[in-house]
Amino acid sequence: MKQDKMTVFAIAIVAAATTTMVVGQFVGVDSVGTVAKMTASSTFVALALGYGAHRTGYGRLLLAGFLLSWIGDLALAGTTERQFMLGLGSFLLAHLAYISAFLLFGVNRRWLLSALIPIALISLAVSIWLAPFVPVDLAIPVRVYTIIISLMVVAAFGARGRGASLVVPVGALLFYFSDLSVATGQFVQTDFPNYVWGLPFYFAGQVLLAISVREHSKLRRA
Repeated sequence: MKQDKMTVFAIAIVAAATTTMVVGQFVGVDSVGTVAKMTASSTFVALALGYGAHRTGYGRLLLAGFLLSWIGDLALAGTTERQFMLGLGSFLLAHLAYISAFLLFGVNRRWLLSALIPIALISLAVSIWLAPFVPVDLAIPVRVYTIIISLMVVAAFGARGRGASLVVPVGALLFYFSDLSVATGQFVQTDFPNYVWGLPFYFAGQVLLAISVREHSKLRRA
């Protein structure tokens, strides 16, 4: 019951902060958006700790990913290419931590292969579309990042095939599509602001991955 109340409270904070972020960016008040972003980021880190992420190998790897994501969020609050690269590197390491967590949980090869083809096709299509807009010096880092986040989603589905909670692949997918939003927003000018859906996807994905720490603990006790 205590964890249920904590979950509801955390979701409410993240939802309010995400709404504030979207509105703040839309009206051009960046300072408000930055405070809201770091509030939401700190909340999913705290949620994982509240579930006892530090007590299991799976939880510790996810917690490392959440902390790296927190650093990435802070870096991407800036506007320079150097800050973008720092954010990109932090999130790349975060995804490697998530992959490690899913592999530690265990993966089903059939589920891995079933997820690999559609995710690879989506990533390839997006990479081809973005290629003309990505600066030459960022081409390789962006491609490497795309490969890593794709593998993260595939690994999440593999873990689901071994009994992981549904929140694992759903959270990974939301994170994946939110990153597509960041990429298009960074390199391509679109008529509709991508952050309107990208930010909610990202924070919802992170919260679901944090909730997977609780679900993993339940499986261990079963």
